[in-house]
Amino acid sequence: MELTLDILDRLLDAFVQSLVQPFYLIGILFVAFQYHKQIQLERKLFSTRLHFLLDTTWRTLLGGIIAGFLGSVVMAFVGASLTPAAVLWLWGTTIVLALLRLRFLCMAYAVGVLGLLNELATLLGPSVAEGSLWPRLLGSLEGLPMPSLIALAAVLHLIEAFLVRWQGSRMAMPLFVENKRGRMVGSYRLQQFWPVPLFLLVPMASGGATVELPWTPLLGDALWTAGWGFIAFPAMLGYAESTMSRLPGAKAAGSAIRLAVYGVVVLGLALLAEWQQPLIALASFGVIALHEAVVWLGRREEAQEMPRFVHGPAGLTILAVLPNGPAADMGLEAGEIIVKVNGTPVRTRIELYQALSINPAYCKLEVLNLEGHSKFVNRALFMGDHHQLGVILCPDESARYYVSAKESSLLGLWKRPWKGARSRPHPSVPTAGETV
Repeated sequence: MELTLDILDRLLDAFVQSLVQPFYLIGILFVAFQYHKQIQLERKLFSTRLHFLLDTTWRTLLGGIIAGFLGSVVMAFVGASLTPAAVLWLWGTTIVLALLRLRFLCMAYAVGVLGLLNELATLLGPSVAEGSLWPRLLGSLEGLPMPSLIALAAVLHLIEAFLVRWQGSRMAMPLFVENKRGRMVGSYRLQQFWPVPLFLLVPMASGGATVELPWTPLLGDALWTAGWGFIAFPAMLGYAESTMSRLPGAKAAGSAIRLAVYGVVVLGLALLAEWQQPLIALASFGVIALHEAVVWLGRREEAQEMPRFVHGPAGLTILAVLPNGPAADMGLEAGEIIVKVNGTPVRTRIELYQALSINPAYCKLEVLNLEGHSKFVNRALFMGDHHQLGVILCPDESARYYVSAKESSLLGLWKRPWKGARSRPHPSVPTAGETV
């Protein structure tokens, strides 16, 4: 009972700390800004919005809170001897790296860089003259608890794997792109960020709880005998991938597996660095190199598979279904193929329009589902229905516009993250393709 009361008391103190820290609030504003930019782009491309700001924002925040709780439980058994200086170094390095590339917002890169700087500071420390700023900077870097930081990066990726599997495809955005052969194909851009509030169990020499923990965390060893407490540590997790060959859910599931394996391996590196201090530099390099390997595997997977979102001889492939439209009511899904409309085979967009005009107030569709089986759906069409069927079809060679992805930096978020690459036939708002 005494232990439970101490834990609740220390958690309350950590929660009060989190209220005065700006990082979590900054993360929430960053997420809302990102979603606002994406929804603006959806309106320009499709003349409608596929996602809703309040709905996606609160779901993201809820996911981050749940992940933060799970991560805090795991870190309580792993152990973390973080100091305020370590937190500032970690966030400062993360922000600087994100100014170069947005994907460097992942804290794995900051942890790896700090580990290499820690080793450099250890080597240069004795040769630096006293009386300057450098001794203090090097001393601060040399004192960083690198095993704990590496373990933190590992646990963050484990909870990121959980979030990607759960919510990674929720903000998937359909796009028209040009593949390496110059052919227009459909694709999805999966990009999400989660602000995650962590409460880390840390050893404290003074001011901490004196009740002995019923377990001994893996990292820290004798430090836990002096006392312990909790500190608030807000983290930002991000996920960004593109796919032309898989449905968004399948792509997110594969990415989650790779992230989980990465997290387990990096946690092993953290334990090795704790038991053998000379391995800190090697483990820090491994954090970066293995993360790049995860990114490379995802891109290699895409390069080896055939594009999925193209029209075939059977009919017209659906790239996306607009929310609250007729297609959504009929249960149509992305990746399915429209074979017949009102009994008429359709192979082109023009044939689809002609088939729909046979009976403007009603439509009956024959569709090949994701398993390749035929299904029949029907629905009355009303004047207020958006774009009649409410689907975005994959592009064909007559597609007027497409967009190309460009890897962005943190500063680049204030600019348009996607650029048009096809000339517009008239000065209207650019669209990635007509919705039907």
